[in-house]
Amino acid sequence: MNTPATTTPQQYVQDKAAASGSSFYYAFLFLPPPRRAAITAFYAFCREVDDVVDEVSDPGVAATKLAWWRQEVARAFAGQPSHPVMQALMPLVAGYDIRAEHLNAVIEGCEMDLTQTRYLDFAGLRRYCHLVAGVVGEVAARIFGHTEAVTIEYAHRLGLALQLTNIIRDVGDDARRGRIYLPMSELQQFDVKAHELLKRDSPWGYSERFTALMRFQAERAHRCYDDALALLPAADRQAQKPGLMMANIYRTLLREIEADQFQVLHQRTSLTPLRKLWIAMLTHWRGR
Repeated sequence: MNTPATTTPQQYVQDKAAASGSSFYYAFLFLPPPRRAAITAFYAFCREVDDVVDEVSDPGVAATKLAWWRQEVARAFAGQPSHPVMQALMPLVAGYDIRAEHLNAVIEGCEMDLTQTRYLDFAGLRRYCHLVAGVVGEVAARIFGHTEAVTIEYAHRLGLALQLTNIIRDVGDDARRGRIYLPMSELQQFDVKAHELLKRDSPWGYSERFTALMRFQAERAHRCYDDALALLPAADRQAQKPGLMMANIYRTLLREIEADQFQVLHQRTSLTPLRKLWIAMLTHWRGR
């Protein structure tokens, strides 16, 4: 794919990031231009790959597209990027130690969505979260800047917390797409049947059993946030402020869902853009 004559690769990735409406975009605003350019290009790559799974209904076609992205990563690291996302990203990878293996891990995680719609236990789900969120957190931490190795471990734990929050928020939407990310062993533990996740407003859907299951999921997500923040060394706290913005935005979202008694089967809870920006600004000012 070639860049349209009227659009530079840099403008392409900027438009892709802004159009997503993601909370990540608000954290990027506070970065200095070189780091902001790198994280915007990397985030646009993640969106492109993720959109293949979300927007292509035929699994065979989606698999072919993801295979194309693997080839594009190889071409790009060989000096011949053709997609505007890779054209924007490649001049920046060396400065932040972004490797082909990082990008391929993200692709591998999206490939899992084409072949796996259930997870037997949390160990299996954690592998998926590592690929689609932990590795993303690691690359982001490299771009933000770090001086200590433990910061990478912090980034992986924070990525897990963010992904678990996404899973909680999207239970209903995912079920309607035929996907259940809540571990099957935990549905059994709380006596919740998979078909109940499609019931929306019926008594079968919002049962005490379902609420207990979701409270269990939320408590684990909170532990991951706490563990991540405990790992972040003081020396890297200033540089990693965008990640702290994400933690505060997503944790606020999680608390909203909790306060609403986990009404996630028939709706997708979200924060307004203004509220996300305000949380990001508060984090910027407070440094935590």
